Amino acid sequence: MKITEPIIKEAQEKMTKAEDSLRRELGNIRAGRANASLLNRINVEYYGAPTPLNQMAQISVPEARVLLVTPYDKSSLKNIEHAIMASDLGIAPMNDGTAIRLVIPQLTEERRKELAKQVKAVSETGKVAVRNIRRDMMDALKKAQKNGDLTEDDLRDLENQAQKVTDESIKNIDKITEDKEKEVLEG
Repeated sequence: MKITEPIIKEAQEKMTKAEDSLRRELGNIRAGRANASLLNRINVEYYGAPTPLNQMAQISVPEARVLLVTPYDKSSLKNIEHAIMASDLGIAPMNDGTAIRLVIPQLTEERRKELAKQVKAVSETGKVAVRNIRRDMMDALKKAQKNGDLTEDDLRDLENQAQKVTDESIKNIDKITEDKEKEVLEG
């Protein structure tokens, strides 16, 4: 039975990574609140090289719907402003000479419903990833049984254990999704 423990442990780790990936993906969905992760994908031209904004500036949330971007190097302020305007954020930056403020607009009810649908779609992708990991785990267990490393009873016990791991991961994804939907719909 020792040979199969890494199979389940590895699958569990992959499922945890799928949950983390889902959290990151949902973090990019704007919910009407200021969230520093909105700026994670923005790269700024800095001395000829594209540099992630979060490496060039401190990003803080002074108010519920305001992001404050304070560059470490004040000479990069114009480049940061330009990169934000060129991005797909759809938020006009306000440059006060030392920092940039981004005011997150209030979402309409219709937009909130669209975002909730988007959250569900991203969540479903996460669930598919977990189910694929489960399938691979089951295949590996059946292969171990075929090779004589497992008895029929061991296989059944391990398949039950694998299902419990999968159910737990799906439950976590549902909770993550529910929290994000609540955030989007209540704003």
